[in-house]
Amino acid sequence: MTYQHKNVGVCSASTEIILDDNRKIVSVKVVGGCNGNLKGISSLLEGMDAGEAISRLEGIRCGSKPSSCPDQIAQTLKEMLNQ
Repeated sequence: MTYQHKNVGVCSASTEIILDDNRKIVSVKVVGGCNGNLKGISSLLEGMDAGEAISRLEGIRCGSKPSSCPDQIAQTLKEMLNQ
């Protein structure tokens, strides 16, 4: 399953995630934001269960912003699982 989410409250524009049939993360692509950091986060998430990733990333903030790129990844995963 592939899903794209328009990010809100952060520097990055969007997040695209691919999950396999067992809710494991196949890939994460974030457009915009801190390129190197997001590539690292994406690499660490590959193969992780979507629920585990949500529990680790949800609620992380970037400075005074209401969200962060990792939080937006968690929000994308939540939307995917609630479809």
